[in-house]
Amino acid sequence: MPPLLEVEGLHAAYGGTRVLHGIDLAMRPGSVTALLGANGAGKTTTLRALCQMMVRTSGSIRIGGARADGRATEDIVRLGVAHVPDGRGTFLGLSTEENLRLGAYLRRDKAGVAEDFERIYAYFPRLKERRAQQAGTLSGGEQQMLAIGRALMSRPRLLLLDEPSFGLAPLIVRDIFDIMRRINREQGVSILLVEQDAALALDVADSVYLLETGRIVLQGTPQEIRANDAVRRVYLGN
Repeated sequence: MPPLLEVEGLHAAYGGTRVLHGIDLAMRPGSVTALLGANGAGKTTTLRALCQMMVRTSGSIRIGGARADGRATEDIVRLGVAHVPDGRGTFLGLSTEENLRLGAYLRRDKAGVAEDFERIYAYFPRLKERRAQQAGTLSGGEQQMLAIGRALMSRPRLLLLDEPSFGLAPLIVRDIFDIMRRINREQGVSILLVEQDAALALDVADSVYLLETGRIVLQGTPQEIRANDAVRRVYLGN
């Protein structure tokens, strides 16, 4: 099966500051890949580079075999990529339902959009309860659910998730990760996950890349990563 995502020699910079130094990675359809690394390693920049958003890039990015590098961000969305950024990016002055509708702004299939509203509400019942509520009044966990739900409204093949557990209570994190597993399993959505909690990421991932100072220094299965003594000491605390 050909890869869904192929990245070769990806460089990225903010102005004159280089952050990524020629990284390579690949994802197969229907997989969950975790991107681990310390703060400042370039994880968030990698997701932004894949979306061609806020950074200057060079190198090759292919999504489903189509070249994505050099395209506008909205064209990346049309290729089947959805991005849930760090900080969630919800529109606080809009209602829950209005936020979700924005996720489908490129779609013209009204019946399909209606079906996806019900699908999102089935995954996140609290969003249905609060569909008329202003997003800025939701709890942090509810806003994270809303951000994921809005991304899913575009019917992506690839979901980019940046620190979905950040600032949330452990029980909420568990619920969100359980739903992510269901979305991956039931909808076949591939997930590229940036997560500071390495143990949590390893529990859901099929493959793992370790990023240090803008370079991939290690890749493998979760089992292989756990077996690495240096990774266990630095990222898993054992």
